[in-house]
Amino acid sequence: MLAGVAVRRGTAPKLGDVLLVTGAEAFLADRAVKSAIAAVSKGSAEVEVTEVEATTLDVGVFAELTGPSLFASERVLVLRSLQDLPADMVPNLLDYAGAPSDDVLVVLVHSGGQKGKAVLDKLRKASVTEVVATAPKTWELPQFVAGEIRLHGGSVDEGAASALVDAVGHDLRALAGACSQLVSDSGGQAVTAELIGQYFGGRAEVTSFAVADAAIAGRTEPALEQLRWALDCGVAPVLVTSAMAGGLRGLAKYSSAPSGLREADLAREVGVPPWKLKQLKQQARGWTPGGLAAAIKAVAQADADVKGASGDAGYALERMVITVSRSHGRR
Repeated sequence: MLAGVAVRRGTAPKLGDVLLVTGAEAFLADRAVKSAIAAVSKGSAEVEVTEVEATTLDVGVFAELTGPSLFASERVLVLRSLQDLPADMVPNLLDYAGAPSDDVLVVLVHSGGQKGKAVLDKLRKASVTEVVATAPKTWELPQFVAGEIRLHGGSVDEGAASALVDAVGHDLRALAGACSQLVSDSGGQAVTAELIGQYFGGRAEVTSFAVADAAIAGRTEPALEQLRWALDCGVAPVLVTSAMAGGLRGLAKYSSAPSGLREADLAREVGVPPWKLKQLKQQARGWTPGGLAAAIKAVAQADADVKGASGDAGYALERMVITVSRSHGRR
């Protein structure tokens, strides 16, 4: 199974299949499409691949792309933006899904939103194979990193995987590229936090997580300094508010979790990997319910500001950092 991609039914795609790829995570959707093409192209140099936007599709074009070909005996049709498929094409597509051509693999790519959901439901009833490309939750990103590194034949522990997420950020394409590079350059050795620091240490110093960690610890000046460095290095303001919101949500869940839980149960309750509990325990010192409420409110306001409610994102972020850090220890 592809890392980060859930296969709902079936095995590897083959000629004669209709494969449905759904989900908003573009990187994972693209990977699913490439994997499907690779699966049917293996051992054959004559597979013809055609990609078409659904909005341009009509009955004639569809019949041509799925009918007998003069130039290739085996073909793959990738139909993108399925949610925009013209209404008059829906019956034709459903008819095809019920009786697909033996020498064609049809891959249907849907963004995963509500638009075109009726078509998805009908395709699922036709028992097509579905791949769901859903972005991992923030706390699952180290697992994604570990899976990527294993995919390339390497190994990594939880701490190093977390360090790479902190250094590179949440973008899956960037994380996958970093994993590939690290395994390639590790010489067969495990990918360690030290190796990650050599490659991405400069970036790690200015990530949104460094800003959030300093502010949540009540260290106002270091947090502001990290914020200025991050913005100077091009970190998007929305990533700073996202990191701060994630940090405070985790802290709130940890603080309100029932006492006496085992580590594994506590991690499940809070929604974080077990190794994160030690950090949350340290961060929770000095925080009160009132302080957390004030900090979360400040982050919500800053998030609205950087998304358009305010003309000065930098000022909005500085105000958020100051409020959050000063809410540490607030009664």
